[in-house]
Amino acid sequence: MRIAVTGALGHIGSQLIRDLPSLIPDVELVLIDNLCTQRYCSLFNLPNTARYRFLEADVVKVDLERLLKGTDVVIHLAAITDATSSFDNPEHVERVNLKGTERVAQACVELGAKLVFPSTTSVYGTQQTEVREDLPVEALRPQSPYAESKLKAELLLNGLGTSHRLRFVTLRFGTIFGTSPGMRFHTAVNKFIWQACSGTPITVWRDAIDQYRPYLDLHDAIRAVGFVVASDLFHQETYNVLTLNATVREILSAIERYVHDIHIQYVDTRIMNQLSYRVCRRKFEQLGFCFAGELQSRIRESIALLSNIRGISNAPFTSLEETTAFQVCEARPESKSLPA
Repeated sequence: MRIAVTGALGHIGSQLIRDLPSLIPDVELVLIDNLCTQRYCSLFNLPNTARYRFLEADVVKVDLERLLKGTDVVIHLAAITDATSSFDNPEHVERVNLKGTERVAQACVELGAKLVFPSTTSVYGTQQTEVREDLPVEALRPQSPYAESKLKAELLLNGLGTSHRLRFVTLRFGTIFGTSPGMRFHTAVNKFIWQACSGTPITVWRDAIDQYRPYLDLHDAIRAVGFVVASDLFHQETYNVLTLNATVREILSAIERYVHDIHIQYVDTRIMNQLSYRVCRRKFEQLGFCFAGELQSRIRESIALLSNIRGISNAPFTSLEETTAFQVCEARPESKSLPA
């Protein structure tokens, strides 16, 4: 099977391209990235368990039909994902996130390839206590140009599924946490970890400390993508994919186990979604997938990588034996869940 990954060198992609060979046997991976963030290190020491081909290309400009010829599945990760900075250039965000997705989807239609589209739980801007995939579009109130562009892309794919029989799946990812070669630090958990380890105040949105939001362990995200491909789940469906719902206070408490002198600074933001909500993942679990990630372990791993930047290497880390990296999950005989 040949799989093309756009945005292959990013936070998710750089680990996905390393783990997919163990999830999809005999896979050939085409890695597409425009290198705008210069994450060349994401290509270092790729495993020898798969065939790789790297192409420096911009999905908004390149001839995608030529580039993707012979591809069975496209995993479209190329996107601008920083919600806060998306206010500074909404036109560019829409061009990359919407136009880019449209061009990738059209190429998939022409070539008969299947498409995995990672969207975001940020499309939920609602006062409901628990949100599910079956909420009508008018009930979705995305609060940033980033989230708006992702929702528009979802609607575009739905239209192509109806008009051109595009085979795709939309995965609404929670906020990613966990380490990878192309790791970034602009989203909640990772940003808090960076601020704590660098000795700067942790910036928290005013009045948001006890609000619930959905979060996704990077390894759960990768296993979910592998599960979709291995199970051929390209039925034009949308699924929420998240490891847990958590409050900012819970995240800070987990960080404080390893960095004791954290300081919190409350800030205002142009993202006006100050509502607490939880996201339901039941629809995806009912397919047989088992979420196995764990917030505390991932925070510990991330802090361990940064521990020397201000001399906190002697912080009292819990031993690996004492820390459960994954919750044990026994798959039912009929379960299609991939191993953790």
